Amino acid sequence: MPQIRRLPENLVNRIAAGEVVERPSSALKELVENAIDAGATRIAVKLVEGGLTSLEVTDDGCGMNPDEMALALERHATSKLPDEAIEQVATLGFRGEALPSIASVARFTVESRPAGAEQGWKRVVDHGEIAAEGPAALPPGTRVRVENLFAKIPARRKFLRTARSEYAACKDVIMRLAMARPDVAISFDHGERRIFALQGGEGLANRVAQLIARELKDNGVAIDM
Repeated sequence: MPQIRRLPENLVNRIAAGEVVERPSSALKELVENAIDAGATRIAVKLVEGGLTSLEVTDDGCGMNPDEMALALERHATSKLPDEAIEQVATLGFRGEALPSIASVARFTVESRPAGAEQGWKRVVDHGEIAAEGPAALPPGTRVRVENLFAKIPARRKFLRTARSEYAACKDVIMRLAMARPDVAISFDHGERRIFALQGGEGLANRVAQLIARELKDNGVAIDM
């Protein structure tokens, strides 16, 4: 009988990542929810090739200092569960798995600056290995970029769909979150194209109307707002 052994930590992380990250849209959902939980009032999303090449989320939330950033990239580390009262969780996420899971299966760059800090900090993790870190110039908030998802895991990469299909899935995620939080300003770009830019605090009905109008326009339907 084969001997039972512990799996290497990097392999454990990649296996666990499959529970959180299946495709670009699932990574995008985690990042935008993190931005919302960080108190962001403005969120900018940028995709390249449906997120297959890269996806980026920038927010004006509370930001992180270098120590907090390092901790955020460890599994099961979170600021969203201050005690053990798990039944009282009021955030969109709390398990502390999203960032380390994404960072274990992609080239992951996070830059962040808390309000009042003189400068920000940057850390680059390439498929679970720290590639670089140091000071970063950015306004208060956080910017996360995910590049080449599953590039080093061919068995997972081959199950991703076309850029068009992945873009559609990402757009669906953003539209759902945009409707859930009409108080947050959200912009969404795909390549060089601005898909939509929604102002915060405009009310649910107005936001839904704008998104419907955007969808109709994308599908070639003439509208008169």
